[in-house]
Amino acid sequence: FSSNINKIIRRGLSGCTADEIQLVNPEFIKEAKISQTLTPGRNNGFLNMLAVMKKKALTATSTVSAEESDASPEAEEGAEAGKSDDNIVTSFDEIDGKPMYNAMLSTLIPILKPTYIELVDNSHQHAGHAGSKGWEESGESHFELKITASAFENLNLVKRHQLIYMLLGDIMNKIHALSIVARTPEEEA
Repeated sequence: FSSNINKIIRRGLSGCTADEIQLVNPEFIKEAKISQTLTPGRNNGFLNMLAVMKKKALTATSTVSAEESDASPEAEEGAEAGKSDDNIVTSFDEIDGKPMYNAMLSTLIPILKPTYIELVDNSHQHAGHAGSKGWEESGESHFELKITASAFENLNLVKRHQLIYMLLGDIMNKIHALSIVARTPEEEA
């Protein structure tokens, strides 16, 4: 389990500047309800891993080579819109009037760094049904998520779903149903 948390921290911080990493408040594990799933020993281990990564980020920035800082801007132009050069989804087009849809994608993409993600709002198929919690606010209640990410490696199906539920936190309380297909890149191939 600790190696999976380590992977999540690394993936979540990947692409951040050292200054951004330094600003990460360790209290986020309480707000994200991660601390509820950790024993006190694992909670301390998690906090230690975060501290080590902050220290490594500072060290790495002080040893950046001149070669890396002189990288040509042409290298960026080849990246597909919304994806990085290593085929990781980095952005999505927000949809006006769909706050839960936008919140779900803006939460999952930077943390899980998927190579594929598709979120379909099927709420219109359930309009008026009892239990569609999100309906009063924005009409969003039923979603279908298909996601491929290496963060799912060594996690069984239940753990993959639990990870997604945990990351979505309070959003899960506002929706009635979330269908999930979560795969690793190797399973997708």
